[in-house]
Amino acid sequence: MRRFPFVTLDVFTRKPLEGNQLAVFPDARGLSDAEMQALARETNLSETTFIMPRGAASEREHGIKVRIFTVAEELPFAGHPTLGTAALIHKQRGDKVVTLDLQVGKVPVRFSERDGGMFGEMTQRDPVFGSIHSKEALAREALQCDPADFDHGLPIQTVSTGLAFAIVPLVSVAKLSSLQFDYKRAAAYLEKTDAKFLYFIARDTEVNGNPGLKSFRSRMIFYNGEDPATGSAAGCATAWLTQHGVIASEEAALIEQGVEIKRPSRIYICASKTGDSVRNVRVGGYSVEVVRGELEL
Repeated sequence: MRRFPFVTLDVFTRKPLEGNQLAVFPDARGLSDAEMQALARETNLSETTFIMPRGAASEREHGIKVRIFTVAEELPFAGHPTLGTAALIHKQRGDKVVTLDLQVGKVPVRFSERDGGMFGEMTQRDPVFGSIHSKEALAREALQCDPADFDHGLPIQTVSTGLAFAIVPLVSVAKLSSLQFDYKRAAAYLEKTDAKFLYFIARDTEVNGNPGLKSFRSRMIFYNGEDPATGSAAGCATAWLTQHGVIASEEAALIEQGVEIKRPSRIYICASKTGDSVRNVRVGGYSVEVVRGELEL
C-alpha cells in the first residue's frame, strides 16, 4: 500500500470555502503520469498539482518541479495552482520567494505581509498577443448573443502568458452575469482559432470596498464547468488591459471572479508598459488551507 499526503487550499481568497479549490500532493514521487491524471479526475477540481521534490542545489538552480493537471489533461501553466502550490511551500519552508519549475519555465512567487495576511504575487511570462477575433463570428458561432453585448471600444484578442485565452470584453457586469454559454459550441469555435479558452471580462463600476482601485468582473467556463478563479487568464487580461490603455502601466487593479457560482475570488493585477511592450505581468492574492489528508493506493 502506497500512501501520499495531500492538502487542499482555497486560492484567491482569505475566507475558507470561497475562491478556487486546489489539491496539492507535496511529494508525488512514485506516481506515474496515468496515476496523476486519475487522481486529478478523482479530486474533480479545476486543477490538482503534484510536487516532485529534488535536491536543494537543483531546486535553487531550476526551481521546485511541479506538474499541473485538470480532470482531462496536463497543463503547461495555470495561475491558481501556481499561487496555491507556492503558498503551501512558503508555509512549509518560509522562503519569501518560491520559484516553481513548470513546463513553461520558472515562475517566481513573492510573499509579503499585507493587511494582516500573507499575500502571494506571481510574475508571469511576458505576454504574446495573438489574433483579433470577429465579434460577429464569436456572437453567432460560439455564444448566440448580440454583438452589441461586447464592449465596442475594445477588441476580442488572444493573449498568452503561458496559456492562450481569448479576452472577451462585455459591455456590462449585467451582460457578463447573464451570459448563456454552451461549451461544445465554444470549443468548436476555439478549434479554429489560436486560443484555448475564452475569458469574459467587464468593467465593474461599483466600489466594492476598494476606493481608488479599478475593478473588473470576469468569468471562465471550460470542459469542467465554471472556474471560480483563473490566474493564468487574469495575467492575459492584465496584459490586454494594459496594452489597450484600460489600466495604466504599474496601475494596480482588481478582478473579481466566481461570483455567479458563489465562490467569490479576488485577483490583484498589475503590469508594466514601455512603448508598445507589456512586461512584468503580476497576478496575486491570498490562499487558505482547508483540508489535510492521506491517499492510499
